[in-house]
Amino acid sequence: MKTEIIRTENLFKNYLTGKTEVPVLKDLNLKFYEGEFSVIMGNSGSGKSTLLYLLSGLDGITSGGIWINDEPIHEKTEKSLALFRRKNIGFVFQDHNLIPNLSLLENILVAGYLSTKSRSIIYQRALGLLKELEIDSYADLLPSQVSGGERQRCAIARSLINSPALLFADEPTGNLNSASSIKALECFKNLNTRGQTVIMVTHDLKTACTGDRILFFRDGQVIDTFYFERGEDLTGREAALFSWLKERGW
Repeated sequence: MKTEIIRTENLFKNYLTGKTEVPVLKDLNLKFYEGEFSVIMGNSGSGKSTLLYLLSGLDGITSGGIWINDEPIHEKTEKSLALFRRKNIGFVFQDHNLIPNLSLLENILVAGYLSTKSRSIIYQRALGLLKELEIDSYADLLPSQVSGGERQRCAIARSLINSPALLFADEPTGNLNSASSIKALECFKNLNTRGQTVIMVTHDLKTACTGDRILFFRDGQVIDTFYFERGEDLTGREAALFSWLKERGW
């Protein structure tokens, strides 16, 4: 039986445009499970990235609730939520957001040193992540001295330094060429194969095929869910997903 890791109940998110309140997410009741690789898709403005920011605690809800491991994160103070995110959540942005004057290793360590673990443990874990993601030879280089794909793999390592229960990714291959995208997606898939829970937003068909299930958004609501067939190769996955998305107006 799958273990629930996130659930939302009657989740709403509105934004103010001038004096007008604009609904972005409408009455969402969703569940995500431990070890699952979920992909959120939808047309521009459908609310998919907003959902990711709410689930990860990076933005506040309008009403309803979000529970992570049965903890109501919508009830936490800003300080307690920051501590909760530090321990439980990793986030990979489309723009890597690395600190330009720190080396790749230092960028990872900065995030790790915010935890309560000893610095020696964090240092060894950072070295291990660099090696696992095949960028250990660039550890002492600045972000400007490596490729976009290598910067993004460093961002993935940084998101994992505190061994988060949840890894969120917002268009993680959006700024990468095809070769770098493949490397980044291999990282996500390998992590998920070892049990890492991943929730990703993407508009890209090939990127989406890395996941287990697709949540398709339209106008702030999930209108349908797609599950891949087990053992299906990438070509088969792409064809099946494209056909399914086309039927839903993607």
